[in-house]
Amino acid sequence: MCRTLATFPTACLERAKEFKTRLGIFLHKSELGSDTGSVGKFEWNSKQNKDGRNFSEDVLGWRESFDLLLSSKNGVAAFHAFLKTEFSEENLEFWLACEEFKKLRSATKLASQAHRIFEEFIRSEAPKEVNIDHETRELTRVNLQAATAACFSAAQGKARTLMEKDSYPRFLRSPAYRDLAARASATSASPPSSCSPAEPVHTSASWQ
Repeated sequence: MCRTLATFPTACLERAKEFKTRLGIFLHKSELGSDTGSVGKFEWNSKQNKDGRNFSEDVLGWRESFDLLLSSKNGVAAFHAFLKTEFSEENLEFWLACEEFKKLRSATKLASQAHRIFEEFIRSEAPKEVNIDHETRELTRVNLQAATAACFSAAQGKARTLMEKDSYPRFLRSPAYRDLAARASATSASPPSSCSPAEPVHTSASWQ
């Protein structure tokens, strides 16, 4: 049965606040623009996600595979916040833009969005140029002549592979995520009781 915060012992509420503060380190500057696919902030609630995981299980799942991280809205927000500290968020933003692009069904929108994505991420000296080889860049340029939902597939795959092999391991080794995962593990291991750190407590701490 769900209970309000007022019914929890003070010690439990303090534990919840501390847990959420640790999660809050990922919040600062973790929101992406609408053009690259809105990630938004963490969902501060105790409900299970679409895979049946609660928040702690979601956090722990990020280290199981890169796919699980990318499939988690909170995971993407956390990963993006981490990448911003390394000034390397362009690969993730490009990958997200491609995911949104592939959902388009209008030929007109496909063409216009394809050129926007190319100008923002692919062309040489683009504002958010991704690290891809010359052959993939030229292939993508040719694909734009008849834009389809798959015209960025090669470039998106290169960006994803680079993140998985390079940025993702560093994210998992970061002190912030290791501390977060340790606390999530402790929460998951705790027997059901009056303490429930999954209760929503809004925080806004920045990455340190």
